[in-house]
Amino acid sequence: MDIDCTGLETREINRRIKAGIEAGESVTLRNPAARHNLAVGILRPGRVRIEGSVGYYGAGLCDGIDAEIFGAAGWGLAENLMSGRVVLHGSAGNSAAASIRGGLVVIHGSAAARAGIAMKGGTLVIGGDAGYTTGFMMQKGAIVICGDAAEALGDSLYEGRIFVGGEIAGLGNDAVPAELTGADLSFLRATLSDAGIERDPAAFRKIVSGRQLYHFDKREFARWRHAL
Repeated sequence: MDIDCTGLETREINRRIKAGIEAGESVTLRNPAARHNLAVGILRPGRVRIEGSVGYYGAGLCDGIDAEIFGAAGWGLAENLMSGRVVLHGSAGNSAAASIRGGLVVIHGSAAARAGIAMKGGTLVIGGDAGYTTGFMMQKGAIVICGDAAEALGDSLYEGRIFVGGEIAGLGNDAVPAELTGADLSFLRATLSDAGIERDPAAFRKIVSGRQLYHFDKREFARWRHAL
């Protein structure tokens, strides 16, 4: 099913996408013109191909989607993805893959600031570089950065793994290096292959939580609560 977005409101485009998926068809969007909120709220398996760039929150709030975007993306790509796959063949703006619970998000270009923040599962693969505070308050899942990572990588992360193939400008609070295990190498090999990226898994460095921020000290609160 082909949808020419020219002259259509976003609500109508999304209605047609969902109708096509309900009918068991693959959907192709043409001339998306970087509209915001395209292919959002799709809660059943279905394939969507977008020929062009998308704006904010492309393929967000989805469960089971198989989306491929041939362009760039604005903020919030694949936000809150529950399951499925979102592949971007360009670069993404801030907060790509924020709060995802599952599935796979692949960005073949670079990702701006705060990619993968508050992740609670799933995998984010960035083929290029990642902006500052990538993986902030990450709770579960994995982030694979094939290029360089900017400052405050993994700041305040609780669980999960971050792998970096390039340089790291600086680690965030409680983010620490760790040794690659055999399981890590197997995971990287399979994940990179699935993402269509050729890289040597052994060339990556691993970052995890130092687990120093797990507990709140009530005595510390008593010392500064007068400032509230």
